[in-house]
Parts: sequence; C-alpha cells; structure tokens
Amino acid sequence: MKNIRYSLLALLLPLTASAATYPIDVDEQLNGAEIMATPQAIDRDLAAVELHNYGQRAAVCTLVFRNGPETPRTRRTELEPGERKALSSKFKRDIIRLRIQLTCEPK
Repeated sequence: MKNIRYSLLALLLPLTASAATYPIDVDEQLNGAEIMATPQAIDRDLAAVELHNYGQRAAVCTLVFRNGPETPRTRRTELEPGERKALSSKFKRDIIRLRIQLTCEPK
C-alpha cells in the first residue's frame, strides 16, 4: 500500500512543480466604479486579470501590465453592470514580479 502512495506522489509531483507562481501587485484607482479585480498567473510569461462589475452603472477600465524592463502592455475594456471580462497579457520574458495598474471610471 505504501508503494502505491509513493508512486502516486511521484507521478503528481512534476505536475505541481510546473505551475506558474510569481507575485502580482495590483494598484487600483476605481474612482467610484464598483469593480472587483482578480489577478491570475497562467504561465511563466502569461498573466490575466478577471474584472467583475458588480455595480449598477457601466464602467470603462484600463489595465497596464508591467514586467520589469519590458514595454508595458495596455488593455482597455468597457464593462456593463454585472458583466465579467478577462484581460490577459503575454510577455517575451519570464515574469518574476508583475505590476498591474487598474484605472476605472463609471460611465
């Protein structure tokens, strides 16, 4: 029985080691918009933010993804009340620490 457990652990260990993990800092300037942002580390060079507008008014949001010396990537979207959207950015280098600036304005 112990051999089966160790074999299973040995098979699953490489799967957990390949998961992307890096710190993500989110600076939010919501300006009265009721937006919830959930950052996600998808891969070593790919990240996303899921935005959810739980307010009663539409909002226009701008996201700026910064990964060290690379050129910042800017994404813009408009969220209707109750709507969810995922915005992502892929970089040329591995992400060590990602900084995201979120700016939203109610419409």
